[in-house]
Amino acid sequence: MSIFFDLLSAINNPNQQANVSQLSSIINSVQNLTTNQGIDKSQLQSIMSIVGNQIRPALQQQEAIIGKGRLENLVSQVVISGGESALQSLFSPQLMQQIAETVTKQTGMNSNLIQSALPTLTSAVLSLLQMGAPQTGAWGNSNPLLNSFLDTDSDGDTDLGDVMKFANRFLNPAV
Repeated sequence: MSIFFDLLSAINNPNQQANVSQLSSIINSVQNLTTNQGIDKSQLQSIMSIVGNQIRPALQQQEAIIGKGRLENLVSQVVISGGESALQSLFSPQLMQQIAETVTKQTGMNSNLIQSALPTLTSAVLSLLQMGAPQTGAWGNSNPLLNSFLDTDSDGDTDLGDVMKFANRFLNPAV
């Protein structure tokens, strides 16, 4: 759950890009999949956990090849550009297919449904991670949220399903 605390810290840090409306937009885009794609709302947390667990090694591999700074820049460019072609600069079609198959296998959901939702889900993950990036002109060039996500000690603190659940609670506290 430390990644959620890193997210809250980014929101509270004026030197990072994160803000509440940005978080709300990301949560809404994922939750809209229940209406637009017919994904069961109760399965969104599991799907986000699986997608995050599949994306993490790909980003770690990219970081090993191109370095931390270039990976941060690439994530930023993908988030800014948006769309499937931008995602393909970071994740190959084969990887996206593998992620869809893994989600389908672990959830039992229709593979076509997952395949059509995957660009939205991966964009949401990248947008969430980008929230930790420094503001333009801010001192420092590291994204602690992305660094926390790429946590290599496998301590389980980087579950994006939990992040989405807690972010939703943060945005919509029980009355």
